Amino acid sequence: MALLGFPTVHCFVLAAQNRLDSNGAESPIRFEHGRIDFVLEHGETTRKHAPETMAGGVAVFDFDSDLDSDIFFANGADMPSLEKTDERYWNRLFSNDGTGSFTDVTEAAGLAGIGFATGVSAADYNNDGYEDLFVGGVHRYTLYRNRGDGRFTDVTEEAGLNWTDPEHGPLWAVDSAWLDFDGDGHLDLFIVNYLAWDPATERVCDDYCHPKMYDGTPNSLYRNNGDGTFSDVSASVGISQHIGKGMAAAVADFDLDGDPDIFVPNDKMFNFLFLNSEGAAYREIAFEAAVALPESGMYISGMGGDFRDWDNDGLADIVFAALEYETFPLFRNTGNGDFEEVTRSSGLTAESKSMAGYAPILADFDNDGWKDLFVSCGHVQSTREFGGVLNVKQHNAVFKTLPNGTLRSLVKESGLAAQPPARHRGAAYGDFDRDGRLDVVVTALGAPAELWFNRSPGDQHWIELILSIPGTEVRIETAGGTQFNHVAPSVGYASSSSVPLHFGLGDHSTVAEIEIRWPSAKTRLIQDVVANQVIDLRDH
Repeated sequence: MALLGFPTVHCFVLAAQNRLDSNGAESPIRFEHGRIDFVLEHGETTRKHAPETMAGGVAVFDFDSDLDSDIFFANGADMPSLEKTDERYWNRLFSNDGTGSFTDVTEAAGLAGIGFATGVSAADYNNDGYEDLFVGGVHRYTLYRNRGDGRFTDVTEEAGLNWTDPEHGPLWAVDSAWLDFDGDGHLDLFIVNYLAWDPATERVCDDYCHPKMYDGTPNSLYRNNGDGTFSDVSASVGISQHIGKGMAAAVADFDLDGDPDIFVPNDKMFNFLFLNSEGAAYREIAFEAAVALPESGMYISGMGGDFRDWDNDGLADIVFAALEYETFPLFRNTGNGDFEEVTRSSGLTAESKSMAGYAPILADFDNDGWKDLFVSCGHVQSTREFGGVLNVKQHNAVFKTLPNGTLRSLVKESGLAAQPPARHRGAAYGDFDRDGRLDVVVTALGAPAELWFNRSPGDQHWIELILSIPGTEVRIETAGGTQFNHVAPSVGYASSSSVPLHFGLGDHSTVAEIEIRWPSAKTRLIQDVVANQVIDLRDH
């Protein structure tokens, strides 16, 4: 009995130690592991087809309008047929009961899907008050209209979405973003297409082939016609002439001219930054804006990205994930039409250089008023051990943002190392249990999905605003300072968080002022707001 009991006590002591930061204080960000009944089936074979390692998008959204954060998982398929030959390959929808307990409602909702799904994004594209889903995958796009009765209808064909390019053949959609690029009040759809992949001609490599073995493809932009249909304007607005190997779509109005701009990290080539020209066209300016390459000047494995105001100066900054020794590049918006890389000065170079990341998320996890950085981690490869230096399976990572502009890794202290490492992929966030702290859901290849419930200590205050229109911008003022955020559901890698805008308030129990600016330029000012509440502003 003593021998059996010892490991239990020993594990408890380790867990207690891991909750302390390097200074011996309680970790300011802490997560508790939870599970949800989903396994990401990616059809991995000994042949190592490229799509197998790129699965795993997840969406957090309120599909039934009950103010709870529900979860949708994009799932893989048999390889190389790309067919969902078994129920284990179904995409899955889980309904939240408001406490963080989830029920699988996939079949009733009609969302099992077809094909090898990669990424997903949620938004109300037809302005009927219900959030719809776009699911991108290998040689297939699928648009699901939310009927408002718990069920979804596949409207891809009638909407006019086409995943075959005349020059590049069938497209492989990895990520997507909903945005109103032309300011007409209807949400348009930007789709990030990855490699030109054909199983019949794919080269054989020791593990998954390097991206240089494949041709790139153009991204796509579909204009919402306002009648349930879309028109492909990729060529006419200046998108499709730029051939890339895109991994994410991150959207923000970085130059504050009222139009949404798009950042696309590319895999082993220079990134794209599409500048919106008065809602009429896009101009690619990554080199002149200094975000095409990191400071090393080398191509890196650009993965997922986020495009938000990290340093509370009212300007959207850029972060994206990459592989080991490439770091997680962080670019600060200068306000002069370009960016400066602060990966090294922020401490992120040293903190992330041994990590391989997929999905970065900028959000305030300890409610102190500064957006922290969560990154799902795991390598592209399936077997390499890198001489014992780095494992393919990794723990997820969280970096706390300090007021002095530096980031500090809290992987062990936060509890994220309490579970075995995995090949993590997609990640999204939401307050699943309604306790005012942001939780995270993460997928992993061939492994159970992970729910990370936020159990950060202290009684820091917070406020959340329900705003359904992407591009809506918010400024809040407290006695502690000013914060900014904007509605942009696409986040990380192949994932979407269509949830209320969350602001941590520290020890301030009131918000002096909230300013909301909708894409229509309509504004609203709210003053003297009590903290620790969710405010629904969808009808205002």
